[in-house]
Amino acid sequence: MRQSSSRSSVKRRAFLSAAGAAGIAGLAGCTGQSGDGGDGSDGSDGGSSGQSSGGSSGGSSGPTDMVMTTSTETTAAYAMSQGIAAVVNENSEEVRLDARPSEGTNANIGRLDRGEVQIAYIQNWTAAKINAGEKPFGDLSFTPNQVFHLYDLGWFLATANDGWETAADIESGSRVSPTPRGSGTAEMLETALNYSTEDYERVSIDYGGQGSAMSEGRLDVGAATLVNFSIEPGWLQEMKGTTDLRMLGWSDETVAKMEENPGLLLTEVDTGDLENYAYTPDPVTMPSLAYNFVVRNDFSYDAVYNLLSTMWEQRDDLGEYHGLLNTLADGEFWTKNAYDDVPFHPAAADFYQEQGLWSDEFTRGEE
Repeated sequence: MRQSSSRSSVKRRAFLSAAGAAGIAGLAGCTGQSGDGGDGSDGSDGGSSGQSSGGSSGGSSGPTDMVMTTSTETTAAYAMSQGIAAVVNENSEEVRLDARPSEGTNANIGRLDRGEVQIAYIQNWTAAKINAGEKPFGDLSFTPNQVFHLYDLGWFLATANDGWETAADIESGSRVSPTPRGSGTAEMLETALNYSTEDYERVSIDYGGQGSAMSEGRLDVGAATLVNFSIEPGWLQEMKGTTDLRMLGWSDETVAKMEENPGLLLTEVDTGDLENYAYTPDPVTMPSLAYNFVVRNDFSYDAVYNLLSTMWEQRDDLGEYHGLLNTLADGEFWTKNAYDDVPFHPAAADFYQEQGLWSDEFTRGEE
């Protein structure tokens, strides 16, 4: 398996294997009913300046309180954040981490802007919009600073329609749900989909309802994902159990168009080991999202450093709390898919330099 070093503004045509796609037994799903997770929230307009010191210490000698947000309660991301919080709180006297659910990445930026949370994850699509100053991120009171990488999601379209092999097979009037409306993933997948066709009926079906909707003829094409390009969430496994599910690829012409879009991150995945699909292209190109935690640029240096050092010391044991956290046992995973033009918090920069993980391509945030 070969994977290139990937940066959000550079097209990634890495070649990955989807071996072990059934992955973690009992994984309820990497995404909930609100999106990847559910990135259609209030964004950041009208936010206040937030907290410059980063959380309440409850006294000068007490730990720094940090609220961490990812996505909705039904997602693996939220479960992973609970595992991280458990590890940190058991092993640190300097930081107290409180993992809470969120509507998703857009909501996370808004809550950081208002000082309601201290650390939250976003994905590269949102990061690119922040860098461009696009709505709803045109008037932020802070600069996002990166801390560490959590996971990657490779997305693909799927159908139960016999004979369909690529998105080009979508017909006029076909009912397509490129994730529920309002999610950050929806905007990314709609952009990719429109390179193949714009002549479809946009519907919105929750992830867990896609299989039954296909069986009942209410849905022609839905969205599916592989966590870290290898693990199937539970709702995808349920889709395969409900329908003769076919993975849709993209035509060479469509891939060429996607490669020209600086906001799209592409990953080529070997599907030879995937099971129980009626059809899979091999390999398949997946529009992908890299999820990294960020903090405000004015957030406490000591809190960020203590958070990272505690997690690092316990990195081999994180997987006991959630199987997907096993990836953090690999030091290089912590800085994988760092966003271009999003600086690392100074404490994170120092920490990664000490661990030999710093790259000249990274940018250190201002003190």
